[in-house]
Amino acid sequence: MAVNLLPPDRRALAPVHGVELGVAMAGIRKAGRRDLLLVRLAPGSRVAGVFTRNRFCAAPVTVTKQHLASGAEIRALLVNTGNANAGTGADGIARARACCERVAAALGCEAREVLPFSTGVIMEPLPVERIAGGLPACVADLREDNWVAAAESIMTTDTVPKASGRSLELDGRRVNAAGIAKGAGMIRPDMATMLGFVATDAAVAPDALDRLVREIADETFNCISVDGDTSTNDAFVLVATGRAGNPPAAIGSAAYAGLRDALAGVAAVLAQAIVRDGEGATKFITVRVEGGASRDECRSVAYAIAHSPLVKTAFFASDPNLGRLLAAIGNAGIRDLDVDRVSLYLDDVLVAAGGGRHPAYREEDGQRVMRQAEITVRVVLGRGEARSTVWTCDLSHEYVTINAEYRT
Repeated sequence: MAVNLLPPDRRALAPVHGVELGVAMAGIRKAGRRDLLLVRLAPGSRVAGVFTRNRFCAAPVTVTKQHLASGAEIRALLVNTGNANAGTGADGIARARACCERVAAALGCEAREVLPFSTGVIMEPLPVERIAGGLPACVADLREDNWVAAAESIMTTDTVPKASGRSLELDGRRVNAAGIAKGAGMIRPDMATMLGFVATDAAVAPDALDRLVREIADETFNCISVDGDTSTNDAFVLVATGRAGNPPAAIGSAAYAGLRDALAGVAAVLAQAIVRDGEGATKFITVRVEGGASRDECRSVAYAIAHSPLVKTAFFASDPNLGRLLAAIGNAGIRDLDVDRVSLYLDDVLVAAGGGRHPAYREEDGQRVMRQAEITVRVVLGRGEARSTVWTCDLSHEYVTINAEYRT
């Protein structure tokens, strides 16, 4: 039921040298489906990440942050679906570490050189032995051209695997980038997405990689919403193997700017794919807020619209009940907002201005736009030059069905 979202094209995903991916059917929650992913990184790879700010963050998030903070050279990522290993206390931490130990034994590295990630049902014990049982198949499947299978292996309620890639020239060297993500519900990222992994074979300076992952997350994965909920397991990880042989891209350099654009392009495709595949979604909605005093207040208005169940159900019904949009704007927390200076558009249709309905607005024009599968809501605040864009979807009967039956 995804909105204008096709499965990824394998031919558009050039191998990222130094990154091998292997998948397996481990039976973590359901038999007969790919549910385990192992990513092996070449020696010398650099890794940076941003993670959920949910205080009930999952055990693998805690372990991953500890391993990154240890300064260890990261050699592998392990991702399982079907079980989030969240809300599991000290036992969950022990199980996440046990999985790292099993990977370390299989690849000949240290446990702290492995980063674990999980997604699925919360508050259930992680089946370590099933994961361990699937590792030999993952190892046997390791190869650089396995991105689409990897995207399939991390899906939960996703209906379409999400993968994207780009290539560019950097200081005379060909550089490849590719990424995968999963997510369709419980989507309001706070420093990350449900799960997202982007890799490049470019060489990147350590401080530059840390900045890149934060900048990219902020303008892509932190700009999407399906239902306004932030997951316990959100993680976005950026890997740079250095195998392209370019001089390390440093902050402020032309190489940094070019690489940033390419990686942000990969991440933007993945982020928007999550919204297009939102649980039960029938509409893809771009909320663009302009003329704000700051980017933060623009984003507050955009999210007030994107999170509103009343707005989202109106979009599902193709009902131009546009007072709901005005109410959301007014409820965004801008205490000194002058509503007489606010303008509201649906695509090219001016809906409201001067504090109310625009005199030329016609209901049939609003309904014409609302029937579309892709819609842009544009809000002009009349307060300054700042702007921000958020991507969201509608809220349908199917969303309720999917989440009511998630554990059955």
